[in-house]
Amino acid sequence: MIVGLTGGIGSGKTTIAGFFKELGIAVYIADNAAKNIMVQSPEVKEEVIKLLGEEAYVNDVLNRPYIANRVFSKKATLKALNAIVHPAVQKDFEAWATTQKSPYVIKEAAVLYENGGYKKCDYTILVTAPLDRRITRVMQRDNTTQESVERRIAAQWSDFRKMAFADAVMDNIRLEDTKDHVQKLHIHLLRRIQQKW
Repeated sequence: MIVGLTGGIGSGKTTIAGFFKELGIAVYIADNAAKNIMVQSPEVKEEVIKLLGEEAYVNDVLNRPYIANRVFSKKATLKALNAIVHPAVQKDFEAWATTQKSPYVIKEAAVLYENGGYKKCDYTILVTAPLDRRITRVMQRDNTTQESVERRIAAQWSDFRKMAFADAVMDNIRLEDTKDHVQKLHIHLLRRIQQKW
């Protein structure tokens, strides 16, 4: 069973993925995989350079501030980059999933509904959090400006739009409540597998 876990930037989806990991569930972090693939795959790297220029890499390392600046200010560029990276990540995920032994696997991805990736999942979880909290979290995590975070949020679908596709919505405000919610969802997912529904 493939469970998609998504949410806007700063919603805390990686923290929640960690809670599932604590329960013995295999977790695939699509963002980390994408970064590795963008560096390690010669084909992907070539396409990225074609799209964004040589400045996308500095000494064979992703120039993340440069890339973020280019893609989050132009939706067409972001779409073009996703069209290069997402198919490679999906292929990598599918290979990874076949080697896992947990009753279900979690695919944590920032973009799941926008690119139709949810159609390849059996169940999806949307993580939400108040906007001001999300902005603060990302500013602290990435040591960046409020304007930069707001630009990135504007490039993503709203939570309201994503809710139409989600099987479960998890409000990540108080960590204890979130952990409790993960536990309940875990039991629910195991029951679905057991009863084949």
